[in-house]
Formats: sequence, C-alpha cells, structure tokens
Amino acid sequence: MNYLAHIYLSNNKELVQLGNFIADSVKGRSYLKYQEKIQTGIILHRRIDWFTDNNDIVKQSKRRLNSRYGLYKGIIIDIFYDHFLAKNWTKYSSTPLPNFTQSFYITLQDNFEILPEIVKFMTPYIISNDWLLSYATIEGIEKVLIGMNKRTQDKSQMNLAINDLKENYSDFEKDFTLFFEKLRIFSTLKLKEIESDSNRLK
Repeated sequence: MNYLAHIYLSNNKELVQLGNFIADSVKGRSYLKYQEKIQTGIILHRRIDWFTDNNDIVKQSKRRLNSRYGLYKGIIIDIFYDHFLAKNWTKYSSTPLPNFTQSFYITLQDNFEILPEIVKFMTPYIISNDWLLSYATIEGIEKVLIGMNKRTQDKSQMNLAINDLKENYSDFEKDFTLFFEKLRIFSTLKLKEIESDSNRLK
C-alpha cells in the first residue's frame, strides 16, 4: 500500500502513523533507535507490505496492468489503491480527508528532526503540494505517476499507467474495495498484536 493507506491503517495514533510513513526509509534493525510507538508503526508497515504482496486480489490487479511495467507493477497498484481510498474516503472515516491530511502534516513538522534524511527532503514537497489529498483525483494520480517515472529516469514508464487506470477503472476499484476490507481487519489485529508484544517486553 502507499502513503495514505499506511497512515490511515495506524488507527489515528500519531507516532504509529509517523513510523508507518517513514518505514520504507528505515532498513533492518535500525528501527530500534526510534521510540516505541514509532517502532510499532514501522513493524506494522512491514506486516502490511507482506500481506499486500501475498494477496491474490492484489496479484489480480497487477495482471490488469500492461506488461511493460515489470517489477514496478506493485508500486503502480499501491498508488492506484491510494486513489480509491482517497476518492471513497467517507466510507472509511468520519474525519474529512483535508482535515486528516493536514493533521498528519503537523505530525511530520513536529517530528521533523527525527525523520530519515530522504523523508526530510520530501516533506516540504509533500506538504506544499498536498500530496495525500491530491490522490483523490485522476489528475493528482497522473502527477504522482509522472513524478515516479522521472525518479526512475524514465525506465519504469509509470507515466503511461494513467491509461491503464482509466481503461480498467471499475475493475481496479472493485479489486481495491474487496482487498481493503481484508487489509483493515488484518491491520487492526496486527496492531493489537504488536502493541501487546511490546507491553510484555516492558
């Protein structure tokens, strides 16, 4: 899953959200240098990624994509799924999406000094362009895909994936809806499990 889903699945716990957000930039056991709730978010992120990578619905979504994307298919589907989460936000949260995203941006700013360097670099752009809210529109997703393609020096051709999204829009949305219900249940259980394990070690 992509940024918005990881933050959402952190059960409105600010430091867990932060850990879930930075997890891709925290390798191996280096997560242990962070405080407990951030560690929880990092571990939860890894569990979510494992569940997503091994899910048959997600694999079906990847098969809907053009073969040109190769190993980038997973990243593309993560971005597509964030779009459907943002678009259908009111089904999943009583907090308006603009409020949710602004609250998280404040968490980023309040904890800026402990962010990994790459996240520090990205944070001003994320906030100024309101990336998380932009996922709700096809235009916003197209900008994300163009930006990701530039980061791969045009190797991924991810900019073309906006066409795949438009051509198979309803199928991708159905995949997301089915998968996300399973992921919400999984994430809730895993978060409780991680927090319980942490408390036993105190």
